[in-house]
Order: sequence, then structure tokens, then C-alpha cells
Amino acid sequence: MSPERNNIPPSQDDERVKIYLLPNLFTAGNLACGFFALTWIFKYDVKSLDFEPVHKAIWLILAAFAFDFFDGRVARITKKESPFGREFDSLADIVSFGVAPAFLVYRIVLEEFVKTGWMVAAIYLVCGGIRLARFNLLSQIGGKKSSNEFVGFPIPSAAGMVVSVTMLMMSLREHDHPLGNWRFVLPALMLMLSWMMVSNVRYPTFKTVEWTLQKSVAAFAAVVVVAMLLVANFEVALAFLFVAYLLYGLVRPWVSKRWRREIEEEEQEDGGAEN
Repeated sequence: MSPERNNIPPSQDDERVKIYLLPNLFTAGNLACGFFALTWIFKYDVKSLDFEPVHKAIWLILAAFAFDFFDGRVARITKKESPFGREFDSLADIVSFGVAPAFLVYRIVLEEFVKTGWMVAAIYLVCGGIRLARFNLLSQIGGKKSSNEFVGFPIPSAAGMVVSVTMLMMSLREHDHPLGNWRFVLPALMLMLSWMMVSNVRYPTFKTVEWTLQKSVAAFAAVVVVAMLLVANFEVALAFLFVAYLLYGLVRPWVSKRWRREIEEEEQEDGGAEN
């Protein structure tokens, strides 16, 4: 052990490597889902009409999204946030929301474009990595004080949009609706999301929404309608939710303060952020 390390007070040394079990178990679940999604993508045969491996990979990526949604909230509720958790979360995100969606779209659409297909997938992955690195840097600069905004489109939401649109297109194809040129929506979507992830467009985090606060009748009705749509037509409703979130960030600067408070109403207290 080096002299420099021996000079570090035990309390500081322990703090640097502290690992909290519960929130990091959620992050480990996120990472495991990303890995298993990749294994199913490898099993997909492009020449076959069997989309079962694709569907399983999509559900695993969505499961990773759920794990990622809860790990930060569990850390804030239990007050067990740590630098290790932030770094581990980003490593899991680059696999589940960077590598897995990029490889998924490459296998089902981009592989037929020998010269350019791999570039589109790589651009998405690289921009996702830049998005995560910038998030970590901003988190370190901000210290314990956290913003209620994301700078750039979050990579979990980007992955959610990619797989939800893919799920919708697979559903249409399985019901004998030829996709034709509509299949090119996916590469175009990935390029647009690549730019949005590294942009300066700000998105609300919704990370400390207080569900017990009083809401308007319109807000309550909107939640009920969305829930019903998810039950009635999951593929369409899920894609709609991610598209709505993407567009909201673009129009948000022009939304009235009253409507923004209604949509983004949060507790006025600091908490951790997600990627």
C-alpha cells in the first residue's frame, strides 16, 4: 500500500468506496437486463420471420429502463446516494441504453446498408457516451445540489423511444402490414436522438414528483387516459409517451409558467439526478 494511501484518514477512505446495497442492486439489474438483451439480439435471424428474439430483447431493455427509473429514487428515499452509485449507473446505462438499442436497430434494419449502417449505430452509441460523461461531470460540479432539469435528452428515454418504435413496427409487420420505406424511420430516429442527447435542450427530470399533491381535474383525467391507452394498445401508447416527452423539451421554453407548474410540479427539495 502506497504512503499516500496510508495518509488518508480512514473515514475519508471509507467514504470514497462506500457501496450501498439496495440502490446498486437495482443498477445491477439494469446492467444484467442490458446484457441479456444483447444475447437475444445475437439469436435473431434476419432471414427468418421469427421476431421472438427481438421482442424478448425489447422487453429486457424496457425492464432495464424500469430498474434505472427506480434505482435513483430508492437512493434518494433511503438517502444512500454515493459517487460509486453514480458511476455504476452510467456504466450500466451505456450497455442497456447505448449498446443494446444500437445493436438492435443495426441487426433488424441497418445491417443491409453495408457502408453506412454501422456508422448510424456507432454515432448513436458515441453520442450516448458523451451524454453520460457530461452528466457525470455536471453532477460533480454541482456537488450535492441537484437540478430538476436534464441538459440534453436522457439516454434511457432515447433507448425507450427506439425500442418502443421498433416494437410498434414489429407489431405492424406481424399483422401483415408491409413496412416498405417506413423501416427507414429507425435510422433517422437514431440520428435525431443522437443530436438531442448532446444538445442543450433542457428536460424536466420529474424525479421528485409528489403524487399526493393536489392536481387539477384535467391533470387527473390525462393520467387516467394514458393508463387506459397503455392497457388497450401498449405499443402505440408507449411510443406516444416517449415522443411526447421529446417534443415537450423542444416546446417547453414557450409553455406558460402556470402550465409548466401543473405538468412539472415537484417537491421543493434537493435530490439526486438520473442520466
